[in-house]
Amino acid sequence: MKMEFNLLLTVVVVGVVAATMLYYPYVDDPNGGTTPPITFNEMPRFESYEAMEKAFEESGNMWRGGIMEDMIMGIPAAMPSAMSKNAGETQGGSDGYSTTNIQVEGVDEADIVKTDGSYIYNFSSGKLVITKAYPLEGSEIVYNKELPNIQPQEMFVKGDKLALFGYKTQEYNEGQEIVAEEMMPRHWGYSQMAVVQLYDISDRLEPVLEKELEFEGSYITSRLIGKEAYFVVDNWTYYRECEDDERCLIPIMVEDGVEKEVAEATDIGYIPPMPAESFVTIGSLNLDNGKVEKETIAGNAQNVFASQQYIYLAATAWIPTEGVFPDGTPIVDPIEDVVLPSTEETVVTKFGLDKGKVGYVGQGNVPGRVLNQFSMDEFKGNFRIATTIGWNGSNNLYVLDEEMNTIGRLEDLAPGESIYSARFMGEKAYIVTFRKIDPLFVIDVSDPTNPRVLGKLKIPGYSDYLHPIDETHLIGVGKDSIEATKGDFAWHQGIKIAVFDVSDVENPVELHKIIVGDRGTDSYALHDHKAFLFDKEKDLLVLPIMLAEIPEDQKKPLEEGRMWPAYGEPTFQGAFVYRLTLEDGFEERGRITHVSEEDELKRGYYYGDDYSVKRALYIGNVLYTLSNNMLKANDLGSLEELKEFAFG
Repeated sequence: MKMEFNLLLTVVVVGVVAATMLYYPYVDDPNGGTTPPITFNEMPRFESYEAMEKAFEESGNMWRGGIMEDMIMGIPAAMPSAMSKNAGETQGGSDGYSTTNIQVEGVDEADIVKTDGSYIYNFSSGKLVITKAYPLEGSEIVYNKELPNIQPQEMFVKGDKLALFGYKTQEYNEGQEIVAEEMMPRHWGYSQMAVVQLYDISDRLEPVLEKELEFEGSYITSRLIGKEAYFVVDNWTYYRECEDDERCLIPIMVEDGVEKEVAEATDIGYIPPMPAESFVTIGSLNLDNGKVEKETIAGNAQNVFASQQYIYLAATAWIPTEGVFPDGTPIVDPIEDVVLPSTEETVVTKFGLDKGKVGYVGQGNVPGRVLNQFSMDEFKGNFRIATTIGWNGSNNLYVLDEEMNTIGRLEDLAPGESIYSARFMGEKAYIVTFRKIDPLFVIDVSDPTNPRVLGKLKIPGYSDYLHPIDETHLIGVGKDSIEATKGDFAWHQGIKIAVFDVSDVENPVELHKIIVGDRGTDSYALHDHKAFLFDKEKDLLVLPIMLAEIPEDQKKPLEEGRMWPAYGEPTFQGAFVYRLTLEDGFEERGRITHVSEEDELKRGYYYGDDYSVKRALYIGNVLYTLSNNMLKANDLGSLEELKEFAFG
């Protein structure tokens, strides 16, 4: 009898646990441990169109004060919903080909080129190009057609689906005429529509358009999690002409040819302290069925970070302690004739992502401004962010909990300098600041309530981008520098590529470095991490570089009466291919250019953009380089040229 009771009890317990998991699932966290389900909170929204309009108008002067209390519906208690994470798949799981360089595992980022290991997909002068690239024998361009009235910007490819992001423009007299002067558009003379398209590419020779969306505004960025493509669109506010000669403020969208406002005024969120400067829409598109979800807020989105469960919109705002204009201009007290204080802050709004659904979670703000997406990170439920206050002011690192409350802070790093790059790697953070010399800070963030500096390395130059090799080694790509003879600053020089050994956290070391070119040398990888190709298993590093050089007999030290260093003359543009190992450092294996000898002879001082190599990728033993006009295949081992694909 006792045995039967224990068996029954076991069945009941298992049943309760299973039922609980169905409603409150815990999912694997890519950073370790488990992640609780997403809790969506009700977002404050405008109570009327008039309230929304007034908020935007007041954002032009004293945007804070009375708006929250008088115009927006109150915030109800949190409404938890058990949302499980759509873990999805990492695009391109095969070791046989490279994938887009991304920030977060399992969160793909759109780019100008994608590959699935057989085909390469890219854009060329407004065209979508699909190349049967591998195996190389029998390879050819199978699709090369213009996209009508659309300028493509980025894409995702997953299986037999291609999601495209771009824009198109139209004159105001095509229904977008400005009828009020209070609010002017970001782009003078025309209206811009962000475009999202979904193609069925099961027949690579004839892609079929399945879904099209248009949003008045600009495409900012996107992420692919599983089969859900999440995207962000920003619309700077202006009045447009609508029905019955009325003025309309809410931007329009078009879905499958049907035009409508992106949302009703009472469905638009507004979350002070961020001023109502523009309309920001976070949308999702399911690549399987074309289902669209969206959420629109009145705010701003300057930088975006996304994990597998959340997306964070970060924007700088001037938070008044007494009163300040949104452009940062201080408000002067007319009686005392003194400037009322204000603070520069980054406002971060957190949204949950669940199988296409986008829901508000919370908001926090920290002092300073954020550099880019790599200055932000999520780890074990906490959000980490690095900021700089003022120009050449102070630098800080903050940790916010799941409710976006600040629980840890490290402030006043490198006073007088600015953050040039940052990278969070689990329980460590690496921050590069610069003004005259490059300190690389190693920061312990294992205790989220007490981040602390473990060590630092001071070297000439700076890194614009930091890339992990393993847990104790980083690649830094940036510029070399020399100190100015007059003034408290430094002049940047050629490109500097370095390997940092941070195994001894108190004494980080620059293990290897090379300097490429002279002042004026540049690389797409300095401004876009997706132009950076590194494969540790293959000891492969590829960077697109525009090389500028000064003849040796013309080089002069800065001290010889020169106020500033000379620029080099462009001598090469293409892919620099390196063998990189921790033991031997950088070994240049060769260079690949798309500029022919004939084009080189005709070239003036400036390189044209058409044949500038922008990306590199590999499939099997073939290295491909991409420019606007060409895809070139070289042997990955010998770098011997194998084939060219001209887009024509």
